[in-house]
Amino acid sequence: MAAKRKKAKKVAKAKKTKKRAPASKSKAKKAPKAKTKKAVKAAAKRAPAKKAKKAPAKKKQIVGEGDYAASKRFLKDEASFVKKNKAKIPAMGQAAEKALEGPEGNALREAEAAGLARSRDTF
Repeated sequence: MAAKRKKAKKVAKAKKTKKRAPASKSKAKKAPKAKTKKAVKAAAKRAPAKKAKKAPAKKKQIVGEGDYAASKRFLKDEASFVKKNKAKIPAMGQAAEKALEGPEGNALREAEAAGLARSRDTF
């Protein structure tokens, strides 16, 4: 029995070491099959999607209880106006008061009412 086992091992070893012809040489190449929709979808799921290059992200405006950037800009502009026109402000107030009492007063009040109608605040 031991002799049979040795012989079987030699035969098996010979089969393993026997070189085979590459499959591509022995068989003719087949024409590629047309891909089905399922195969295309499956391939798309497996392959990661290519991402387009994005433009650099812009700073988002912080908007909640107000637009902080706009509020800061408004306060800065208001302060610069007061600083530039400090001497003229009392005269401007008197001119506005005279305009309300004069012939264009009704038009000014109508414009004020139209502005208040669009406002969210009601006074």
